[in-house]
Amino acid sequence: MKYILLVIASFSFHILLAQNHWVVDSIPVRDGKKIAADVYLPDTSGGQTFPAILIQTPYNRMFYRYALPLGFGTQIQNSPYAFVITDWRCFYGSASACVTNTDRGKDGYDVVEWIASQLWSDQKIGTWGPSALGEIQYLTAKEKPPHLTCAIPLVAAPQYNYQDYYQGGDLRKEYVETLDALGFGLSPIIMAHKVYDYFWQYAENASFYPIQIEVPVLMIGGWYDHNTNNIIDFYKGLKQSSPLIVRNKHKLLMGPWAHGGFSTAQVGTSQQGQLFYPEAAGWSDSIALLFFDHYMRNINNGWDSISDYLYFQMGENIWNYSNAFPPQNATFYNFYLHSDLTLSNTAPTDLNTTVHINYNPKNPSPTVGGATLTQSLGQGPFDQSPVVESRNDIAVFTSQALVNPVVLKGKASVVLNISSNTLDTDFAIRLTDVYPDGRSMLLIEGIKRLRFRNGYWANDTVVMQPGNIYQITIDLPYLAHTFLAGHKIRLDVSSSNYPRFDINLNNGGAMYVAGDTIVAYNSIQVNSNFNSYVKLPLIDFASGIEKNINSPLFYCNIFPNPASDFLNIELEKNDYSSKYNIEITDVFGRVIKNYNLNLKEADVHTFLVSICPFSKGIYFIKISNEKNQIYVKKILKI
Repeated sequence: MKYILLVIASFSFHILLAQNHWVVDSIPVRDGKKIAADVYLPDTSGGQTFPAILIQTPYNRMFYRYALPLGFGTQIQNSPYAFVITDWRCFYGSASACVTNTDRGKDGYDVVEWIASQLWSDQKIGTWGPSALGEIQYLTAKEKPPHLTCAIPLVAAPQYNYQDYYQGGDLRKEYVETLDALGFGLSPIIMAHKVYDYFWQYAENASFYPIQIEVPVLMIGGWYDHNTNNIIDFYKGLKQSSPLIVRNKHKLLMGPWAHGGFSTAQVGTSQQGQLFYPEAAGWSDSIALLFFDHYMRNINNGWDSISDYLYFQMGENIWNYSNAFPPQNATFYNFYLHSDLTLSNTAPTDLNTTVHINYNPKNPSPTVGGATLTQSLGQGPFDQSPVVESRNDIAVFTSQALVNPVVLKGKASVVLNISSNTLDTDFAIRLTDVYPDGRSMLLIEGIKRLRFRNGYWANDTVVMQPGNIYQITIDLPYLAHTFLAGHKIRLDVSSSNYPRFDINLNNGGAMYVAGDTIVAYNSIQVNSNFNSYVKLPLIDFASGIEKNINSPLFYCNIFPNPASDFLNIELEKNDYSSKYNIEITDVFGRVIKNYNLNLKEADVHTFLVSICPFSKGIYFIKISNEKNQIYVKKILKI
């Protein structure tokens, strides 16, 4: 496949005939250094100009030579966009430009303005990229380059918080070690500030700057990512504090995605850990292209009418559009831990019951999936029952099978009343969805180091008195998940989650140094005097454990989604439904197509619906039957 690659390397042009590449020099920046970059251009033989998508990476720009992102692959000649992909200063092709106290935002500014000066450029530049490639977009936007038009950071936010590295006061060991292995070398400064101090206070204040973002931003995140809280919090900051001229132009897309970086768990892929989400596959690219087309190509594709929050409700596996998250009608309900290891929304009545767990630092509870960055640990939703829950160092609290769905939207937390025989220990939480086949699929995790139960400043830290009862709160990240009928809600409580979090030696001494370990005998109070519970933000909850089940919904499947030409709609004639109405509307609620169906035979029927005449954008399919059961699906025409 022919395509043109301009590799910026030394202001001399020559043709690499075997690959049909043009090679040119590096991009000069203000201190006289040069940033290595690859520039991919569509056909410019007719003198056309193009908007450009800028990607700034510390992970080697040359990987994009195999395929460009956003679905373009090697089809650059058919692209409406040019691509400019640079190596960060100090990394790979830009290693020779390394200087002390590098300001990557200023480098981004200079690269944006260099692009705008090229003959092939129409002077509209947007940025794109995940993780570190997203963080540099905020730094670039903060410098306000005149020709920066918009930005799409994925699984990234600009904040540097104490809790990012010491969640609940416990070092995120796997995360910090992975960053070191990638060449960021942050561990010396992180380990020099083990408690909250003025360093972290300054870092947090300096890295939270929504007021300085003057271009539209489409933030993309994932419910299985480790950045979920920062992404949503910074987005809320943009909606509250960015300049008025741009404040209503920001959008947030939250999908059922892990952070990515290895294996099959990437932003936008169907497989995440051990689960599949075909309803979300490709959405990150499709929504990104709608955003770029609107702001960089002036295409009227209905983008302005899309709600602020586009988020995927896991479990139900549907997309929600809202101007607020969490929704205003979310109400917190307590699900209490009981001595028989059940989880119920009724409080315990026993007077002095406890549940005990032992914790040996030499044999910690292992990390299996979750919000990790390490391939060997897995990433995203993994079944906790075979390895984690089968051990004898964990308490597993499980609800009865749900007869109605339980819809969670927001930030849960866990309140425990605990005691221990040690001066210091940890309590680690895993919230899971237990499937009817027994799989306990991980959703979110949290941890608390007991010396930090009163706060994270040095003056807040205090050891425990063995046998005393202490109340702790473990905050969990934002989540949108529905526990379906037939499923169970589960809370796993242990005292370690290693190596995602570092182990507590239990001796109350200096942290993260060699020392004698003590086996902790930890207790969870589950009685009427000191109850423990998980606090869940739920929508329209009316005791989903006890309420009588309604008639089952009809079977319906709509694919592919996104789609370009045709949709397949699968419907089933059964004892509950044979007559269906299908209505397709646009984002303004206008009916585009309407069908009435009467299925004659008891079977699954497939109907082919043409959407070729539809404009690109978002549509809703509403399917109802004679039982007044309604199914609504959001689809994307690309």
